[in-house]
Amino acid sequence: MCLAIPGRILEINGNIAKTDFGEGIVRNVNVSLVKARVGDYIIVHAGFAIQVLNENEAKKTIKMFKDLLKISA
Repeated sequence: MCLAIPGRILEINGNIAKTDFGEGIVRNVNVSLVKARVGDYIIVHAGFAIQVLNENEAKKTIKMFKDLLKISA
């Protein structure tokens, strides 16, 4: 199963963006496939940002992930 998850870019150095996935999880993501800026929300798959999201869409997606985690716990 493939899964892409949303995150918010904290900083960018070259093609690598430090990205916040919530709950204290921050990882480096390759942003070479998208035009992203600090503060943007992105969808990440296999370490690569594959889409930039608007903030409302990103927050809805993050809420859905949190709801799914509550159901599976």
